Amino acid sequence: MQIPSLLLPQTIKKNLIFIYSVNIMMSKEELEKALKSFTGTQHYYEHFTGLLYTDGVKFLAENAGAYWLIDAIASWQVYPSVRAIRFQIWDLHVNPDRSAELTMREDIDKPIIIRQRIPFTDFPLDHIRLYLADNVLMLPSEY
Repeated sequence: MQIPSLLLPQTIKKNLIFIYSVNIMMSKEELEKALKSFTGTQHYYEHFTGLLYTDGVKFLAENAGAYWLIDAIASWQVYPSVRAIRFQIWDLHVNPDRSAELTMREDIDKPIIIRQRIPFTDFPLDHIRLYLADNVLMLPSEY
């Protein structure tokens, strides 16, 4: 993008080009399609609590505006009884009124251990499932 010269200080040349990036959230369909492409991970990212997360989770957080979801899951790990569960299945279900519920269980056929109600979210998907295995948060396709 070229900046009009009248917006630049006089000591800067007219042809100066600024390069910047704008993070525009993807549509629901684009996001769902993109998330399916993640298998394994090349990098691990560290949350300030020490929890690690994968390329796919980072992509989700950046493109769905959902770093808060990583924060929510990480915040439950401070409880020794939760942290002791080596494999956790986290589900976020978004309701039509934009409220949501975040739940955790040890396995699909096990009862819900954690249920956190979220009064409002702009999360673009109706549902997302994440796995937390040995302190690494990942998409199911990355497991």
